[in-house]
Amino acid sequence: MHGARPIRSLLATFLTVVGLAAIPPTTPAFAAPAGSQPSDQGVCTQPVAPDQTACLATIRTDVPPMSSVPPNAKPPGYGPRDIHSAYDLSDRHGGGRTVAITVAFHNPNLESDLAVYRRQFNLPPCTKANGCLRQINQRGGLTPPSGTNSGWALESALDVDAVSAACPDCRILVVESDNNSLSNLLTAVDQAVTQGAKVVSNSWALTAGEIPSETLFDHHFSDHPGVAFTFAAGNGGYGTTYPAASPYVTSVGGTSLNRARNRRGWTESAWSRTGSGCSLYEPKPPFQHDPLCVNRTMNDVSAVADPATGLAVYNTFGSSGTGWQIVGGTSLSNVLVAAMYALAGNPTPGTYPNSYPYARPHAFNDITTGSNGICGDTYLCTAAPGYDGPTGVGTPHGVAGLRGRAW
Repeated sequence: MHGARPIRSLLATFLTVVGLAAIPPTTPAFAAPAGSQPSDQGVCTQPVAPDQTACLATIRTDVPPMSSVPPNAKPPGYGPRDIHSAYDLSDRHGGGRTVAITVAFHNPNLESDLAVYRRQFNLPPCTKANGCLRQINQRGGLTPPSGTNSGWALESALDVDAVSAACPDCRILVVESDNNSLSNLLTAVDQAVTQGAKVVSNSWALTAGEIPSETLFDHHFSDHPGVAFTFAAGNGGYGTTYPAASPYVTSVGGTSLNRARNRRGWTESAWSRTGSGCSLYEPKPPFQHDPLCVNRTMNDVSAVADPATGLAVYNTFGSSGTGWQIVGGTSLSNVLVAAMYALAGNPTPGTYPNSYPYARPHAFNDITTGSNGICGDTYLCTAAPGYDGPTGVGTPHGVAGLRGRAW
């Protein structure tokens, strides 16, 4: 017992350094008024062409954007301290490891908006000048893409804010593709690996869901063992998407996250709109053994995605609203899990990190309630004890389940 006080003191010192101790825990202050339901909308348009993608960020529309909040005040939505509490991250360090983010188009306000976010939560600055933030094009150069898009700009703002929330001392590499075609975004993925990233976050999916030719693109992931690729599972409910369906990436589903009077302090259920299911074309990886799908099953893991319980995000570019907003979608869960991979340490060379959670299911919160559609009341669309489609093996409890070996 005599060692508990120094440990608590050291933890308090760390939280103060990264700014988490200065912000009080969130209460449900951003809940919808009594008698009403939260409303939300996706921010990216859904292209018709099968080779086009859409981002998966979703904003709360019943909570108007706030242009500013007082210093040290809590914007609506969850913040870094909430994420650290919910997923047992408070004593984890990123050690300066890089989380790469792929997005389409250019966000000219990304660095300045990130500065506002991190200053609001008293996190250390993350700028291009200090080397924490890099923003490059799909060819690795500093000349930004010529096109801009308000939806994708909000996506990129969510992504860098979510990395900051989960891993305040991680470096962030943003690779902007020329447009939202699958080929250009996969080029951005390759560029992230070329730049040395060991964790690559991708909060986008084909608007067609899956296509017969998708296996031809899996080499972008299979050729790079030792790199953790995370992909959002989609926001359309029960059904599969690519690239999340690839057997070489971590498919991240979504939950609804709420505070609770229990030992954990939180409760989660499967988000009703997270994607999940049995892939139409992708083979089953050797670490999956669920009985009802002979192909690849989505998902592997999950985290908060429901915009009703979303993250506070700051964005000033485009028509999606200016200032502080509450943002969710499997875009959010995907980036949080990517940041947690970085917290866990570099993946083991020669391995595929999407297999790690299956080796340590005890390191996850088992989500047993909620459904995202109709599938004969099976685990493919209904949360259940153990593995299920909407939430995979569960949500991270610390980062041990995302490690390839003991650290």
